[in-house]
Amino acid sequence: MDLYDDNDLKLVIYTNNSRTNFQSLDHPRLVHVHVNHGESDKLSMVSNKAKAYDKVFVAGPAAIKRHEAMLIDFELNKLEVTGRPQLDINFELELEPSEKFDVMYAPTWEGENEDNNYTSLDKYGVAIVESLLENPSWRIVYKPHPRIQESNTPGVAQAHARILEMIEAANEAGAEHVISEQGNILAMFESTDALITDVSSVGLDYLYLHPGNPLVISDRRSNREILHRDAPVVQACHVVDQDSVKNVGDLLADALTRDGHKDQRIEMRQFYFGDLNRGDSTKRFQDVIQKLILERQGMLENFRGWHS
Repeated sequence: MDLYDDNDLKLVIYTNNSRTNFQSLDHPRLVHVHVNHGESDKLSMVSNKAKAYDKVFVAGPAAIKRHEAMLIDFELNKLEVTGRPQLDINFELELEPSEKFDVMYAPTWEGENEDNNYTSLDKYGVAIVESLLENPSWRIVYKPHPRIQESNTPGVAQAHARILEMIEAANEAGAEHVISEQGNILAMFESTDALITDVSSVGLDYLYLHPGNPLVISDRRSNREILHRDAPVVQACHVVDQDSVKNVGDLLADALTRDGHKDQRIEMRQFYFGDLNRGDSTKRFQDVIQKLILERQGMLENFRGWHS
């Protein structure tokens, strides 16, 4: 509290829901803003803890509907649409594009509990990579979640190791596939022509930046009704689940070459991010921050202060 007062701080931004946030939230003068860590359809993106903050920044209409559906007695006017300013950064290129069709497979990690487990690795990962390797006109960019490298979860660690073996064997035979376990995925998007991923922020970030590129998403629970409800983006994608994985080669060939979902993805981008284009989110974020500070300053005329 002394730190905030001594430095005349006016607004605090929280990037997660750590327990220590609630010590900070005790200070009544500052504006307390939660921004989460991105935009995703994962269950962890909506928390009842949102009620504790003055404002919650969200990417667009989909996030508003998500909070409305998942929270009880929540004041929707706490939500401020600021898009995805994290995606406005012009990252230095980490991956040179090839003359082939560059397909990124980017599975998420297994989460901290089963409800937040959306990874495809242990279910479909090996089958996906095997099918990609069969097409010599495709270059694979394998970019798992950074926490996969240290995973001890049965099935996940084994699938990851098997995929590394397959790709390395193909490269020894003359292929030029890429393995990037710890690279910056956002800096690699510009060099890819299509993405295969899971329910996570990765697919939506790709949708924001490259809605014209093919997008394939997995469903480890193989429940299409629930998947459409909880992750609307899949309505504009091919989906790999326990049924479709049996013919995953045909699915990927259709998704990556014919790409019949392109128009739907353009519409879905609007649902998740509204009219904000790359570069607009940063300005919206800054404008909203300034507005909140000015509004709060106007409320402090008779505020007695923390120490008084």
